[in-house]
Amino acid sequence: MAKGNGATPPGTGGERGPSRGSGGPTGPNMKMSRNIASWLILMGLALALLVLLQQNVTATDKISITQFWKYVENGQVKELVINTDNGTLRGTRARVEGDPAGAPKRMFEVKYPPQAIDNDFLKELHQRLPGTEIRHEASSPYLTVLLSFLPWLLIFGFIWFFIFRQIRNVSGGGGVLGNFGRSRHRVTSKEHTNITFADVAGIEEAKEEVLEIVEFLKSPKKFQRLGGRIPRGVLLVGEPGCGKTLLAKAIAGEADVPFFSISGSDFVEMFVGVGASRVRDLFKQAKESSPCIIFLDEIDAVGRRRGASFGGGGHDEREQTLNAILVEMDGFDTNDQVIVIAATNRADVLDPALVRPGRFDRQVYVPLPDVEGRYKILKVHAKKVKLGPNIDLRRIARGTSGFSGAELAALINEAAMLATMTNKDFIEHDDLEEARDKVRWGRSKRSRQIDEEEKKATAYHEAGHALVQALEKHADIVHKVSIIPRGPYGGATFSLPEKDRSNYSERFLLATLRILCAGRIAEQKFTGDVNTGALGDIKHASELARKMVMEWGMNERVGFVNFGDGHKNNWLDLPGGKDYSEVTAQTIDEEVRKLVDRAYGEATRIIDDNEAKVEAIAQALLRYETISGDEVNALIRGESLDRSSVSDLLDDDAASPDRVGIARPVKATPSKPGADLGGGALPQPG
Repeated sequence: MAKGNGATPPGTGGERGPSRGSGGPTGPNMKMSRNIASWLILMGLALALLVLLQQNVTATDKISITQFWKYVENGQVKELVINTDNGTLRGTRARVEGDPAGAPKRMFEVKYPPQAIDNDFLKELHQRLPGTEIRHEASSPYLTVLLSFLPWLLIFGFIWFFIFRQIRNVSGGGGVLGNFGRSRHRVTSKEHTNITFADVAGIEEAKEEVLEIVEFLKSPKKFQRLGGRIPRGVLLVGEPGCGKTLLAKAIAGEADVPFFSISGSDFVEMFVGVGASRVRDLFKQAKESSPCIIFLDEIDAVGRRRGASFGGGGHDEREQTLNAILVEMDGFDTNDQVIVIAATNRADVLDPALVRPGRFDRQVYVPLPDVEGRYKILKVHAKKVKLGPNIDLRRIARGTSGFSGAELAALINEAAMLATMTNKDFIEHDDLEEARDKVRWGRSKRSRQIDEEEKKATAYHEAGHALVQALEKHADIVHKVSIIPRGPYGGATFSLPEKDRSNYSERFLLATLRILCAGRIAEQKFTGDVNTGALGDIKHASELARKMVMEWGMNERVGFVNFGDGHKNNWLDLPGGKDYSEVTAQTIDEEVRKLVDRAYGEATRIIDDNEAKVEAIAQALLRYETISGDEVNALIRGESLDRSSVSDLLDDDAASPDRVGIARPVKATPSKPGADLGGGALPQPG
């Protein structure tokens, strides 16, 4: 099944749209003066608090009355302030031996009973401290009241500045809360994107469809001459990484009109009604800038089928947002030259009212690229890196069946990083091969230590896959076989499809079933045991056989009837009950079992008739760990491989440590016999 697109080079976003209130008495000058006044009030309150609490900044010793009279007897009191209202005596102690040079004044404070501070007490202090400055003070009632109310004043000032002041401006669209109703779109022009149709490859049909929109925006009279009307909305549908967003950016780069872009999730907030308000604001600004383009990315975030949620009510925030979009796209104003482009990979969940004619009345399918499209995408990305002379991009395109444009871009980037890490001057073919495997199945685990018995079982397992695939004339060609663990898999047999398949023949599917069974058969025959490594093969074979019987009509007993997942619940869009009887279910189970058993028996006969060839392939895998498809065919013909093993290369490298610029292979130890990766040749169920 062909899927889709092209390249995804990064683009720039653009600028925020025009803001309101840019002139008149409520323009920037008035707003600036209000902000300055508010900040001055806050600074004044903070300064008052600092002055009032300054006494707490200086280190003050709380001493007892006995300690105070001891200071007096020793003549250590230099200054003394007496508060007769609360009985507080604050003073400064003179320096004594042992104080460090430059140390701050030692302040002390002593609480004295106010009734004891009488004339006799003051007279005695003056007699004992003849050279000391003694001052009297009284507590200010205003200061006491201010200190008690100051925290509440600060709290009220904070609430006024950050909440009440913003609520007052909500009606005018300003302030923090007022901005919730503003659209969060970005306005992009041709100069900001730097992306044109020349940067989009592998989706030629989709480019041709959207090219009509560009032509209409450039010369609308050309279409109006015959009375034609350009579609109001275009829905880009395709799997992730196909190039939907890239195609929309290319439209902005080609049309040279304002391009309003926003994601579906940007409409929904914690406040009810915000999404609908943002939709209205977006379309209002777009109409003022028409002709223009509105791009809604991931529209399924707000465009899902109404009534499909657990609440099911009309006050759901997403439904309100969707209703606003529906009204704006097909309201009373039908002459606005505003084209809406949306992108999603979940077109099946969109509301029917959204995709009817008059709204998104054109759906552009952005498929996964075919072999020629992948070649063009690789050429686009290869311009940014330095490739070696031995690079064959067409071979890489053949070996990347099912890759999206984003994955192909990641492949080129990974290859560049691999070549950089090995100090190469350019990217070689081996780097692209390793990058392809890494992007699709994960990094190879070369340092993983595995038991020799498991390593042997993995070798025979993959040898069984490789032999049957090489002998099956209806299967894809073997590209390479490896027992180096990669991702969750212990080994892999990679294929190289000769062509892209949108449909699978029965002969190809039966050959695939035999290949899937061959790994477990060879492993059991040559090791006398089985393990859990064939889990992926068993699951894949079972699903493939069930689809052949239930959905693809490839069974005579069941016939030309589809027995899918059953009807779906319209409310929650969940699978419902079975659409067939228990007798039919038993028949399906019997035919699926019969199909798998027949493939297992045929694969067993192939392995039994070619024991020596399986042994040769397994021994080569144990020695070299990875062998190519040509080497597999040579071993089947009875030839021997004449090249150095991994151990030989390691020994030679250890003996010549001065060799520079040569990538040193690391001996790998595979994991348990794992699910066969297939290299894209085996059709994935679903």
